[in-house]
Amino acid sequence: MTTLNKEESLALWRKMLLIRRSEEQLAKSYAAGMIPGACHTYIGEEAVATGVCAHLTFEDAVFSTHRGHGHALAKGVPPRELIAELFGRVTGCSRGRGGSMHLFSPEVGMMGTSGIVGPCILQATGAGYSFKLQSMDRVGVAFFGDGAVSNGAFHEGLNMAAIWDLPTIFVCEDNMYATEVPFTDATRNQDVAARAATYGMNALTVDGNDVVAVYQAAGEVIQRARAGNGPSLLHCKTYRTRPHSEGMRDGGYRTVEEVEYWKGRDPITTLKANMIAAGQASEAEFEAIEAEIKAVVEDAAEFAKNSPYPDPDTATNYIYSAQ
Repeated sequence: MTTLNKEESLALWRKMLLIRRSEEQLAKSYAAGMIPGACHTYIGEEAVATGVCAHLTFEDAVFSTHRGHGHALAKGVPPRELIAELFGRVTGCSRGRGGSMHLFSPEVGMMGTSGIVGPCILQATGAGYSFKLQSMDRVGVAFFGDGAVSNGAFHEGLNMAAIWDLPTIFVCEDNMYATEVPFTDATRNQDVAARAATYGMNALTVDGNDVVAVYQAAGEVIQRARAGNGPSLLHCKTYRTRPHSEGMRDGGYRTVEEVEYWKGRDPITTLKANMIAAGQASEAEFEAIEAEIKAVVEDAAEFAKNSPYPDPDTATNYIYSAQ
């Protein structure tokens, strides 16, 4: 394991903070009635998207889930475009047509989020297949929750990627619940990495609330894929500290004590404390980044609020290819 320098660590902290503050703004906007449809926030899980996407380029393809805001921001979607999309505005990354669960920005390799559980696994496998056929130095990455590992797409995707040695990375964000169903109730075997091993696939289990651990593990498996050594699975154990979706209950299926325990393992707070304790950065430096991110998110929210809705006359656009 390599030790990250100050610049690398601060870059990870900045990206996690951008995701956190953007999601907090979206939660407030949802409560204010600014967001039509559902809004699934990524608060508490920021270390996973940040640690993985730090190794990706815009040419690498990411496929995500209904909880995809963090992946989009980590992959390079500008906060303005993300928030505008959730507001249903034409300046959004999907021109106001996708909303929270259908973010799409091929310019940065964000190839879509979906509320359907599991298809991102097959899509990332397909991307890996395409990259291998064309001898491209690219990887396909699927982010999915623990609920998806009991889906047929999980088994089909992993098996295909393994037998063809595809440059695909499968990232399981195990936050212990599929909506409100505990992972322990959904399957006898909660060791996701062990499932990958049955397909002869390289797999690692990592603390998903430790961004440095995720960064190091992701760097290892992505480098491995780029070198032609096949796919890998990362089992990241993490936790969302807000409801499954904004407006839903936050209790009844998990205890207050459990939520508070995980809040005490917050990835953003932890990295900051570790860096200060190691003398890598000062409180003043973190405060400066906080102010910078606050301004960026406030600007994005104001931009989104002042952006127009799509013209109704364009409702049938983008349905068929113009080619």
